[in-house]
Amino acid sequence: MGGIRIAIFVYVIHCTFTAEAVILDSEPAVDGGLVRTKLNHTVSLSCSAPSAGQELQWFRNGLQVALQEGNRVQHSRLCVQPVSREDNGATFLCQHKDNAALNGSVQLEVTYAPELWGTEELSLEEDSDMTLSCDSRANPPVTMVWQRDGQVLDLLEGRYTTMDDGVTARLSVSRVKRHLHQGLYSCLAHSPVEGQRTKSFRLTITDKIRRFPRDPMIAGIVVVVCTTVLALLSRWDRIFKCCK
Repeated sequence: MGGIRIAIFVYVIHCTFTAEAVILDSEPAVDGGLVRTKLNHTVSLSCSAPSAGQELQWFRNGLQVALQEGNRVQHSRLCVQPVSREDNGATFLCQHKDNAALNGSVQLEVTYAPELWGTEELSLEEDSDMTLSCDSRANPPVTMVWQRDGQVLDLLEGRYTTMDDGVTARLSVSRVKRHLHQGLYSCLAHSPVEGQRTKSFRLTITDKIRRFPRDPMIAGIVVVVCTTVLALLSRWDRIFKCCK
């Protein structure tokens, strides 16, 4: 008999808790507190208050979301459209306006690949410096590989250096040489979810143009002009004295 009373007591508590909970649903469905989606897709969130007439609020990463008048009482919907990179990891929380303890939240997990496509035409003089840049923003992270003329780049042979901070991948070399560095470069991003993305750079290396130093040249011109002017003034002074 005592066991039955305890079971009834627990059941009543469970029903009371459920009745006072904010119900949060989403499309795509929530999985372990996460809503998994892709870049440029749409996420639809819906929230229901425990009782009629109760007002709801939405927050994104702690900042309140402005809702239209008819989208606050008892039932409220929020659409994220289109999903962007900035939405990855964002937390959306729906709560009872008068009781913040009544709330529900989900976190977005957005999968996307780097924005890589097309071919850029580049022209550099010999002995100048080169830096090629490719977008490497991705979730999950990608593996970036550099190629030249379809072959994986030998970094030591060409004196290349690489850097990837998770935002931009860079390939650099100082004092390029035509026989060593001219060609078609490609950055290849390998994503376990989105597959492979590629961007290319067609590099043409031209002869180095001989340039005269500007500052000494300007100084020389100034000296010549000043000397000429002084010579003319001296000559006019002599003519003036002869005619006097």
